[in-house]
Amino acid sequence: MTSSSAPTPPASQGAHHPLRPLRRLTARGRGEAHRVASPLELFFDLCFVVAIAQAGIELVRAVVAGHAGDGILSYAMLFFAIWWAWMNFTWFASAYDNDDMLYRAVTLVQIFGVLVLAAGVSSAFRDHDYRVVVLGYVIMRVALAAQWLRAARSAQGAERTMALRYAGGVLLCQVGWLGLVLLPEPARPWVYLVMVIAELCVPLYAEKVHPTSWHPHHIAERYGLFTIIVLGETIAASTVAVKSAMDEHDALGELLPIAAGGLLIVFSAWWIYFAVPIHGHLRSSKQAFLWGYGHYLIFASAAAIGAGLQVAVEQAVGKAHISTLSASAAVTLPTALYLVTVWALHSRYFKIGLAQQTLLPVAALLVIGCTFLRDWAVLAAGLVSALAVVAGVVLTARTVARERGARQTATAA
Repeated sequence: MTSSSAPTPPASQGAHHPLRPLRRLTARGRGEAHRVASPLELFFDLCFVVAIAQAGIELVRAVVAGHAGDGILSYAMLFFAIWWAWMNFTWFASAYDNDDMLYRAVTLVQIFGVLVLAAGVSSAFRDHDYRVVVLGYVIMRVALAAQWLRAARSAQGAERTMALRYAGGVLLCQVGWLGLVLLPEPARPWVYLVMVIAELCVPLYAEKVHPTSWHPHHIAERYGLFTIIVLGETIAASTVAVKSAMDEHDALGELLPIAAGGLLIVFSAWWIYFAVPIHGHLRSSKQAFLWGYGHYLIFASAAAIGAGLQVAVEQAVGKAHISTLSASAAVTLPTALYLVTVWALHSRYFKIGLAQQTLLPVAALLVIGCTFLRDWAVLAAGLVSALAVVAGVVLTARTVARERGARQTATAA
């Protein structure tokens, strides 16, 4: 493991320090104490949310116009590009962030790339023109490859091989992505599918020879912070939609249940995600890869909840040419997907007994059932989500009380 390398002092322990000059890009220790997200990483996340917001806006437009199938497919494709670039940077930074001038500069290039990608989201959705999106993605990924080459220059043996495999794999994939621009439109879905598989295989191939020294607590915090930012964007987008509808229409009675239900859903989503500390579960690369890859569904569904709430608002005031059932499903389906995915990825590892284990899957089914309540669907889904939180708290408290009583009995005996 690369944790045997001499650990670099943490880049972000709350203290302010002068900008470091150029230095070797060596691996940081996996057991490093007080490892937290840096200001640069937080800035990186905020800029990525710009692209997520653009994808959400286009998803709303597609659904409202009655093109839900095409909109969801385009959203899933573009969200993968955004999420994958974010995830690769996050894991690289967890292992190699030395916070010197060159590292910061290359990271800012990656941020520039995601802003270029965001600028091309509308063309990709409406005209299936991926030129700007591919350009932004290539900028991000080539910058990441440069970071890996820099790490390889400072490494030796298996670690150097691993870094070179990452750099070579990332660069080769960028050549493949050009097919979205150069090949005829009927071939592009197949190009996309092949390239997604290729991208997912690069870390598996590279780390066969040597695992990176990612930091479990740092990784868990980074994913948690990005979840917060995505949920915050969901609230912001929904608030803007409600305000716009109120300014144009006198529809308080129709909008109040949607607003209240939406807030309950987002508040519950935050509570459920952070109910348990997950970093202790991330003990191996296999566990971490499954957990990290699975967050595609968590992030995408969390962002889609915001888009669904906007759709529900526009349908309530008569601006969307879709049925009430379809508008309700735009909220309840991503909410149910979020609940199930959070349960599958980390909540279930901390649940004891059948009641705790089945709570979130059952809540997800009930949320789907709320779809058929039409005008009250969003509020009902919010109440179900909130009740799931309350039930989880009560069940956990009972389990803790039983365990405490058992320990006291054993001590007395």
